[in-house]
Amino acid sequence: MTRTRFDIPSRDVLEARQKLVLDHFHDEVDHAWDDVLSTFPHPHYELIPTLTVHDGDAEVRTYYHSTRVAFPDQDHEIIEVRHSADAVIVEFWLIGTHRGPLGAIPPTGGRFRVRMTAYFVFDENENLICERIYFDTLTMLKQLIGALNFKDPRSLFKLVKALRGLASMTRAPDPRLLSTSVPADLQH
Repeated sequence: MTRTRFDIPSRDVLEARQKLVLDHFHDEVDHAWDDVLSTFPHPHYELIPTLTVHDGDAEVRTYYHSTRVAFPDQDHEIIEVRHSADAVIVEFWLIGTHRGPLGAIPPTGGRFRVRMTAYFVFDENENLICERIYFDTLTMLKQLIGALNFKDPRSLFKLVKALRGLASMTRAPDPRLLSTSVPADLQH
């Protein structure tokens, strides 16, 4: 029998999913990348605010590396964990200090605390197939740039570099995130 959007799995399945997701979070904080990647048969991240996809071991490892160079102390505070028919949904605060370049944006030394939601999507065989993340990039950038001391001329130079870096990071959205369709059971 095929599972539908209304068929919530058993408590055992929900508990197993939640354990996997919480282990995933813990291993990210510990920079235990092999352990994090082992939670997926095929690692796949979708960052909705930037419309980027990191697909496969190499791309996801590059994503981990670049974010931890920018924010070596990146951590989280979980707000809530919820369950759906095919996902574990985690609301959390992501926190960290901007110590290295974030793409072309130079480090500001600023701390950030941004509320996020991550959907950990499972297939019909209970394999984690995607982590889809939603957050407000403007809130993060305001906190990072707000850390600059605008009375110091060097900070103005850093602000210009940060704005140029941000502008240079503009790229075409990943088409996999743009070509969506209404599920058949929701069409009129």
